[in-house]
Amino acid sequence: MHERRVENRASTEREPMKNKEYRRLLRPLHAELASLQEWVKSSGARICIVFEGRDTAGKGGVIKAITERVSPRVFRVVALPAPTEREKSQMYIQRYLPHFPAGGEVVIFDRSWYNRAGVERVMNFCTEEESRRFLEIIPTVERTIVDSGIILLKYWLEVSQEQQTLRLQGRIDDPRKTWKLSDLDLKSYSRWYDYSRARDEMFHFTDTGWAPWYVVVNDDKKRGRLNVIAHLLSQVPYEPLERLDFTLPERQSADGYRAPTQPLHWIPTPY
Repeated sequence: MHERRVENRASTEREPMKNKEYRRLLRPLHAELASLQEWVKSSGARICIVFEGRDTAGKGGVIKAITERVSPRVFRVVALPAPTEREKSQMYIQRYLPHFPAGGEVVIFDRSWYNRAGVERVMNFCTEEESRRFLEIIPTVERTIVDSGIILLKYWLEVSQEQQTLRLQGRIDDPRKTWKLSDLDLKSYSRWYDYSRARDEMFHFTDTGWAPWYVVVNDDKKRGRLNVIAHLLSQVPYEPLERLDFTLPERQSADGYRAPTQPLHWIPTPY
């Protein structure tokens, strides 16, 4: 995928979606995700979803939208910290493998083994030789993952330069968001085209027939979240299970129960 094509698609201008419309459209998608969850549990399916993208591209928001109405015991989010000294001596993908899904699980990687093709390469945390070797090997690794029966979905979230600037400045100005900001983010900001070149080479080597990259234009976060969920649902051959008919039973009688007289520590109610 050529750089110009990705950059142009990311800068497409559309009217920002209003929150009321977003919530209206998200509700049925959440219902489908709940159906997907039940199918995964009953079928023993294994699904692995990778989210990559530029800084501030909205990976966390997309993942939150996917997981906010499903069980964390089925949908597990993996966001690994920087590798330890021991992990640095391992085969590169080794520390990710223990987090792969077992039967009845959906694992979402908030950044993944593709760090080696992106931030590690651009910021010189690995050598060019190490990055190139990774790019040559990983398609075969992913073929093995897919051949084992795991459904592997890879999403790249793209954002325009203008939106990235606005979002980073928002993190600087908003005390609720400063935890998202790091020195690495600021260093990365100045190297837009280094990241573009790294992304393009990553696509060239790893956008395969068995594990393609799906590119998401995410300047409008609400539209991006809806588009990702709709696409995700279209990529999994789940079958909605018959909905159970639940009826609340009658409550038991008090049978002499009395509330205790022990004083309790009620919290203040300023709201």
